[in-house]
Amino acid sequence: MRNGVIVADLRTEKQVAAHTEDPSAYGCFIETSTPFAAETKVRLQISRGGLQMVAQGRVVYSRANAGMGIVFVSFEEGSLAILEKSLEDLRKQ
Repeated sequence: MRNGVIVADLRTEKQVAAHTEDPSAYGCFIETSTPFAAETKVRLQISRGGLQMVAQGRVVYSRANAGMGIVFVSFEEGSLAILEKSLEDLRKQ
């Protein structure tokens, strides 16, 4: 499943528009040719089916020209419910 995502470095405010892969309740992989370094704290805005969730995360690993693995740290109000619904929809497919 691919979702549109904007990832922002919380320290520098640099943003990357990309796609997510393999979302879970714990995190996701972000496909991008310009990943942030491991341990970077980020803010994610993930859009799917007209819904948008916002989460804080941390880059766990980074692969040059491929992407980065991010673990979710916290969610803005209502965003966790959107993620849970999206994951439930995936299980039904």
